[in-house]
Amino acid sequence: MRRAYALPSVKIISTVLMLAWPFVIWFGLEVNGLRWLLPLMMVLLLTRIAMTPRHSGPMRSVMLVAALAGLTLCLLSYLFNRHEWLLFYPVAVNCVMLLVFGGSLWTTMPLVERLARLREPDLPPAAVCYTRRVTQVWCLFFIVNGSAALWTALHGDLRLWTLWNGALSYMLMGLLMTVEWVVRCQVRKREQQ
Repeated sequence: MRRAYALPSVKIISTVLMLAWPFVIWFGLEVNGLRWLLPLMMVLLLTRIAMTPRHSGPMRSVMLVAALAGLTLCLLSYLFNRHEWLLFYPVAVNCVMLLVFGGSLWTTMPLVERLARLREPDLPPAAVCYTRRVTQVWCLFFIVNGSAALWTALHGDLRLWTLWNGALSYMLMGLLMTVEWVVRCQVRKREQQ
C-alpha cells in the first residue's frame, strides 16, 4: 500500500525539480555547490529514466531522451569540472521536442493530431489541417526558444540564463497554449455555423 503512494510523490517531485532546473542550477552555482548539485541532478535524471516505462506514447521517448541528455551533460560537467555543460540542458530539451514534433510532420498523423484524437477520435478534415498547422507552430516555438536558450548558455550570464530558461520561456509557452486554445475555440465556432 505504501508503494502506491510513494510513486506519485516521486513523480511530482521529479517533475517539479525538472521544471525548476534553471533555478536549481543557478542556486547551486551561486553557493558553489557543484559537488552536491551534480549528484542531486544525476539521481533526479536517473529517477526520470526509471519512471519512463510507466508512460506511453510519444512523450515517453521525449522524457527518456531528455533525461539521457541531461545525464550526459551532468557527466561532462563532472568529468571536466565545468558547470557550463549544465546550461545546455534547456537547449537539449528544445532539440528533442523539435525532433519529436517536426518528425511527426513527416508521418501520416502529426503529434498534435494524435493528441487531439485521444479526445475526439473522428476529427473532421478541417481539424486535421488545423492540427498540422499547430504542430508547425510548435516547431517554430522550439526553434526560437532553443536558439534563445543556446544564446543565454553561450553568453555566460547566469542570471540572464536563469531568467530566460526558468521564467520567460515558460511564460511564452503558456501564452502560446492560451492563444492556441482561443484560436481553436474560434475555429470550432466557425465549423458549427
